[in-house]
Amino acid sequence: MNLQEQILSAINTTLKNPIYQTLQLLNIKSILHRANFVKKREGVAPYLVVLHFVYMLVMNKKISSFMHQSNESFKKDTYYRLLQNSSYNWRKLLSLSTLKIIKLLHKVQDASSIKVFIMDDTVEGKTGKYIEGSRDGLWSNKEKRTIRGINVVSLNYSDGYSNFMIDFAMSMGNYARVKVEEFSTELDIRCNAYKRRMEIMEGKSKIALAMVKRAVHSGIYADYLLVDSWYSKPAFIQEMNDLGLKVISRIANNTKIWNFNDKEKTLNAMYEKHKKLKNAKVGTYGKKIRFSYFSTVVEHKNAGKLKIVFIKTTDNLIPIVSTDLELNDEEIIEIYKRRWDIEQGYKELREYFGFGQEENRIYEALIARMTLSFFAYNIVSYINRISHEPKTIGGLFKDLECELYTLSIAMQAFIEIMDKIAQIDEIVKNNKDFTSIIATLRSATQELLGFRCER
Repeated sequence: MNLQEQILSAINTTLKNPIYQTLQLLNIKSILHRANFVKKREGVAPYLVVLHFVYMLVMNKKISSFMHQSNESFKKDTYYRLLQNSSYNWRKLLSLSTLKIIKLLHKVQDASSIKVFIMDDTVEGKTGKYIEGSRDGLWSNKEKRTIRGINVVSLNYSDGYSNFMIDFAMSMGNYARVKVEEFSTELDIRCNAYKRRMEIMEGKSKIALAMVKRAVHSGIYADYLLVDSWYSKPAFIQEMNDLGLKVISRIANNTKIWNFNDKEKTLNAMYEKHKKLKNAKVGTYGKKIRFSYFSTVVEHKNAGKLKIVFIKTTDNLIPIVSTDLELNDEEIIEIYKRRWDIEQGYKELREYFGFGQEENRIYEALIARMTLSFFAYNIVSYINRISHEPKTIGGLFKDLECELYTLSIAMQAFIEIMDKIAQIDEIVKNNKDFTSIIATLRSATQELLGFRCER
């Protein structure tokens, strides 16, 4: 073992950087290479720039403040070049890293736990007039009004304990602020960025279908796909049936979308008939919401046989459909409740990982920046899962931020002490390797931490 390897081993044994260790465990350099993050002859390795971005997100720093506080940061152009490089395959980076994390989780997962895909979309406000990918007329549930912003469709994986973002896409529709042909960067039609750009005009249903297919074909397994009523249409469920993926979803009480083969062709007609014939059970959601429920099995000409659980609250009738007829009513309701996991994921992404706070106008840079937010979220979720005392994401987030500061300051202080010792003539004379050890320590520290941070 050479000097560099010995020092790296010693530092790893004494000072542990969980983010760096997780990236090593994922073999992130290989993943980046497969996603076409290839270093040019001159310049910084993409791996180090990605590592810096992960640190920025965990430490809640923008590029400018990170550069101000880090003596080992790169030049500003280095970070922006990574975000705008048209050859990098950001989708592949996210999907390959998530697949590896899920494989690593097998050793701590309960084999009997139900794994689910969750499909949903969210709206992020963007006020800039020329932000590529933004559009007008988006309904914001948070603000209860239509706003200008971006519509992000995403696919999440949950095993009931941890959540990970697998894929996402932006949907622009017909109300674009900037048309695709007017985007500022001209791209080669063969590059990854151009292919990613072309999906933006596709409808959300088509985008969602493509995401699920990619996830299944990549080797990620889930027992069920959970979606809300917007995505749950007969054609979509038929596609999932063909894919061999079972669906549990809320469906819209809309006679134009849902007409069944039974005598009672609409949801309202079925509910009115069966509420008289069946004894409804009573359930609760949280502390305040009480509901009654019962189920029936029906057939649709496109979606096939379905089990519908009718949930009746004081104000609403909520039909939940399952393509798995073997599940009982309670199981269907409990599994569908896990659709909330993706909403919690969005909340944590906004609060701790800079999602929705991107300051980029160029579409490709927005995609890159959101991918990095999802990637950092997945890394922290994994660290939380394998720790002996799992915490909330917020609690772990703060601990990691503090730990990164402590690691960097401790190592730099130690090296500065060594520098002072090296200035003592007698020590240098008696140990010719001393200055070499200091240089190796400095290099090893930068490699392990990725930067030098001073408060």
